[in-house]
Amino acid sequence: MRHNKKFNHLGRNKAHRDAMLSNMAASLILHKRISTTLAKAKALRVYVEPIITRSKDDTTHSRRIVFSYLGNKEAVKELYGPVSEKVANRPGGYTRILRTGYRLGDNAEMCIIELVDFNENMLKDAKASTQKKATRRTRRSRGGAKKQEEATTPVAETQAEAPAEEQKAE
Repeated sequence: MRHNKKFNHLGRNKAHRDAMLSNMAASLILHKRISTTLAKAKALRVYVEPIITRSKDDTTHSRRIVFSYLGNKEAVKELYGPVSEKVANRPGGYTRILRTGYRLGDNAEMCIIELVDFNENMLKDAKASTQKKATRRTRRSRGGAKKQEEATTPVAETQAEAPAEEQKAE
């Protein structure tokens, strides 16, 4: 029985798996976005998010621990530079997984894993949607259709009366 054994071994032994996740984490930090299989991306998210959280405090000890996980000096510099500045006020959830379809050869489910704060297109969309949400009513009630009709009829009548009064004044 596999009680409490939730770790995905990814078809590799421990040394190979650790090396692969280390290389993928360094590539993710350097390039901000990588394409991989869904299973690897989910394993990478569990691996890289504590590393990004550790980069919020820039001490020698935390740099050495992160270097022991990544094994890449350039990735550590990038992590403690622009990446840690952008995620400083974010409480978690530094990565996003976007499914892209299935691989042609073996039908493996492919995806893109990216750092959330570095996708300018989605940041623009998020700002626009938050501005729209502020102006839109979001509360729903049981008698929605009846209440909306009652709420719209006085407004429609006042708008219809206003042009008629302007025409009389002319």
